[in-house]
Formats: sequence, C-alpha cells, structure tokens
Amino acid sequence: MPSLRHEKLCLAPVAGVDEAGRGPLAGPVVAAAVILPARGIPRGINDSKQLPSAERARLHDRLQGCAAVGIGIVEAPEIDVLNIYWATMKAMTLAVEALGCDPGHVLVDGNRLPRWGYAATAIVKGDTISLSIAAASIVAKHTRDTIMIAHAESYPQYNWHANKGYGAPDHLRALREHGPCPLHRRSFAPVAQTVLPF
Repeated sequence: MPSLRHEKLCLAPVAGVDEAGRGPLAGPVVAAAVILPARGIPRGINDSKQLPSAERARLHDRLQGCAAVGIGIVEAPEIDVLNIYWATMKAMTLAVEALGCDPGHVLVDGNRLPRWGYAATAIVKGDTISLSIAAASIVAKHTRDTIMIAHAESYPQYNWHANKGYGAPDHLRALREHGPCPLHRRSFAPVAQTVLPF
C-alpha cells in the first residue's frame, strides 16, 4: 500500500502527480496534481488501477473536498502535434500550475520529469508507493473516465462508456466500420490505418 514515506523526505508542500490516458486511441491525456492535507486524509487511497470505479469516484470527491487539486488536460489534436510523450509532460505541468500554490517538491509517477523549475523526483510505480501520487492517479483516472463517458453520448458507436477510448475489440470494430471521429488520435497507428477516404 502507498504511504507518506517519500513525502516526509521532501520540502513541504509536496504534490503528487500522475496521468491517465497515454494509451487510448481517443480522447485526452489527463494529469492530476494533489497536495494532501496534513490531517484528514481519506482512507482507502491506492493505485487507481487497483480500485473499482465506484471507489475511485468516492475518493475523487473526498479529495476534491480536502486536498489541493490541479488538473491538466491535453486534447487529441494537440497529442497528434506534440506526440503522446510531450503531451503527457504538458498535462503534468498544467496540473501543477493549476494547484494555486507552488509546491516545495513534486513526486511524479514514472521515470521521466517534465522540463519545469520545480524540485521534483520521478518514482517508478509511484502510484503503488506514494500516497500523494496514488491520490493523483485516482483524480486523473476518474476525471478522464468521466470525460469519455460524456463523449460516448455523442459518439455511441465506439462504446466509450465501457472502453474509455482504449483499443478494445468493440472500439476497433467501430473504427473499421465508421472510421475515426474528431476525438480520435490520428497519429496512433490503429486510427491512422482506418481513416476512411474522402
């Protein structure tokens, strides 16, 4: 389970940062930055991938009420221009900038850091180790899932309410039948291969 061990080694306030949506074929990449409160941290925070959607939603709402939260979103057209790596770095930067305060240190999930002026540490599998990063993973995942479910109403053929834009069989089948929509990442090979001729 994640803990505050890494946070206690850093200059406060410490922000945890994680992203959701690097792999999908459609929709944005979303990053979240979270500074946990000194007291009253919600119980049950864990790597978002280990939590059912209802628990992520509950913890997301609790964190919005007790923590400093920043969210950064980079949409599909910009992902195609920047590539997914740099789009993710931009989303993380936007998330920290949206906190409303400068963190003393930033803990980032993964092995790379954005090009920014913040003191920061990259932690591989940080969402399983750091409580702040785990909290950020919950906010990022819930936020992105909510966005994709909302988009599913406009583009029901892709079944995004279930697959969230990932390359699931039903999504790939719809891509072959209908081609991509404006929310697809056209630089991603499965999408580029299904672009319908004009």
